[in-house]
Amino acid sequence: MNFSSKILEESVNALSTLPGVGKKSALRLALHLVQDNTKKASKISAALARLETDIKKCKICCNLSDHDTCELCLSTTRNKRVLCIVETARDVMAIEDTNQFSGKYHVLGGVISPLEGIGPSDLSIDLLVERIKVEEIEEVIMAVSPTIEGETTIYYLSKLLRDFNVKVSIIARGVSFGGDLEYADELTLGRSILSRVPYNVQS
Repeated sequence: MNFSSKILEESVNALSTLPGVGKKSALRLALHLVQDNTKKASKISAALARLETDIKKCKICCNLSDHDTCELCLSTTRNKRVLCIVETARDVMAIEDTNQFSGKYHVLGGVISPLEGIGPSDLSIDLLVERIKVEEIEEVIMAVSPTIEGETTIYYLSKLLRDFNVKVSIIARGVSFGGDLEYADELTLGRSILSRVPYNVQS
């Protein structure tokens, strides 16, 4: 791809590092910003800069937040006795879009994946255990993507929680094996939450 402008080339290279954005798409976006007269590029760059400087992780659930504690954790109307465990903040958004869950969340920050060098210590599991100890949680719902890594994570967490007086459930398998929660349609994901089943961990 030949560029008449070094600035344009740098912009295309930067945009193409985003997931799902190839060189051609990046060029189309960059050219759109060049031709736009509403200062869209400045607005976008300012918003993106705040992702680095201002966005936080909730100190309780590890969800993304503008403050130290997110609105979901601060809410007094949500069911504090039910905790939904998810991989990422995107999964929280996906479940919230279903309007079928009114409990609290805990964001792991990923799943256990030895092949990628991700172990339990790389996730927010210690914080989860502390929450189980001090909060009035009666049920933990494992809303983790049904992949091999996800199943490994569910198994590990379930064994870890056996010593606590909490019911452990998993979402119904309306979400196909190998799929990501964020790509499930709202109806399927909502039904999976409502139709959750007990998870019995084997010794």
